[in-house]
Amino acid sequence: MKKQDTVSVTFMLLGVTFCVCLILANLLATKQVQFGPLNLTAGVLVFPISYVVNDCITEVYGYRRAKLIIWTGFVMNFAFVLLAWLADLIPGAPYWTNQEGFHALFGLAPRVALASFAAFLVGSFLNAYVMSRMKIHDKGRRFSLRAIASTLAGEVSDSLIFFPIALGGIVPEKNLLLMMLSQVVVKTLYEIVVLPLTIRVVAWLKRTEGMDVYDENESYSVI
Repeated sequence: MKKQDTVSVTFMLLGVTFCVCLILANLLATKQVQFGPLNLTAGVLVFPISYVVNDCITEVYGYRRAKLIIWTGFVMNFAFVLLAWLADLIPGAPYWTNQEGFHALFGLAPRVALASFAAFLVGSFLNAYVMSRMKIHDKGRRFSLRAIASTLAGEVSDSLIFFPIALGGIVPEKNLLLMMLSQVVVKTLYEIVVLPLTIRVVAWLKRTEGMDVYDENESYSVI
């Protein structure tokens, strides 16, 4: 196997973390929560971590490795949703009485699943693209700025796609806009709060892996 086709244990662990966060976000998103005027899902606890991991991978390993992780996360998330949907369709045993709770947790509607997959792909690729292009433009400086800017771009596109597709015509327009704004604000604040840790993780990764990729000749294709 060629060296460029291999990945380190550290990269593999980042990929596992990315995939786990995506799957957990699906499960936790079934619970609606409210903090003052903000309407959120419990998925906000873990979903922003996927953007932090995306930032770390793009910054250290480059856009191509980020693309690998994004598609891996998509496939794993799709497999989870598909298998959960099939399990929900299988009739329960006569003595089993928790079908309603199981369906509420795993019976993701096709409309919501489509919205989730589309929003994830667009948001994740846009996040990686902005991160990579800003790194080249800034010659590796101002990591904090590009980490926040890339997350904001990804989260805005994610919300603009997910909420209208998943909840349009179901949730009143005013509430829908408030939910979209709440998600973007909270997730971006999340990125800012953990930024000191992200900076240290990126610095450690660069030292440990001996890598600091600049995507000078990258085509930025998504496949």
